[in-house]
Amino acid sequence: MTTDITLSESAAKRIAQIVAAEDGKQALRVSVEGGGCSGFSYKFDLDSDATADDIVISRDNAKVLIDSMSVVYMEGSEIDFVDNLLGQSFQIKNPNAVASCGCGTSFSI
Repeated sequence: MTTDITLSESAAKRIAQIVAAEDGKQALRVSVEGGGCSGFSYKFDLDSDATADDIVISRDNAKVLIDSMSVVYMEGSEIDFVDNLLGQSFQIKNPNAVASCGCGTSFSI
């Protein structure tokens, strides 16, 4: 399965830093779950390896794993890392989302 989900340069750098500091972890796993104030929410975890149904997105020394069910909701998205006055966070710029909440981790399609 191919996908057009991308990883920004800042997200790749931050993922590489986080994974390097965690023994046994090799990638950031991003998934979509039901719930959240807008219907769906993103979940971020560290993982040691891909499963058979994962999509693997790589950039520089960073790797992101997304399960095949979550990919459906994330097509065309960019995974970014933002560091500003409000704090540091991974953000998903999802063109499929018709609404999102203020926290940036919940959306609806």
